[in-house]
Amino acid sequence: MAGVPVGPPILAEVDISQRWFDDISVGEVFEAGPHLMEEQRIIEFATEFDPQRFHIDPVAAKDSIYGGLIASGWHTGAVLMKLLSTTLSPASLGSPGGDNLRWLAPVRPGDELRLRVTVLSKTPSSTKPDRGLLVYRNEMYNQTGIVVMSFESVMMMLRRSADG
Repeated sequence: MAGVPVGPPILAEVDISQRWFDDISVGEVFEAGPHLMEEQRIIEFATEFDPQRFHIDPVAAKDSIYGGLIASGWHTGAVLMKLLSTTLSPASLGSPGGDNLRWLAPVRPGDELRLRVTVLSKTPSSTKPDRGLLVYRNEMYNQTGIVVMSFESVMMMLRRSADG
């Protein structure tokens, strides 16, 4: 499946490393990365977690529908989590889950991945006034601007105050 180019460039990079639920607005976009996908790491990850021939054997991968070695989608997801978690503030409380996980284009050795996060909605908790829920779209894209993975998820974040 072919990937799709990312949207318009971000005009100003948003730093969320010190922000709380109250500081984030719907529609905000932030980015993290880059992360270089190295062949040896692709093979090591897949050997342990997703040992399909097109992830672990460069020779066999040439005869696959991908025409060469590709990273496991779960490896790409792990990179997404690394980029996201190293960007978030201490106000992050983790995630209860997500929806619409899609692997849109193969990730190959040498690809440089970046994460783009768009805040889709923001809801203060009705039962726990010290926190709220953000729904956001994650898009991993490569050095050519092709979105290789997308995923919508929920993040729980602390509020500065219940009056928020």
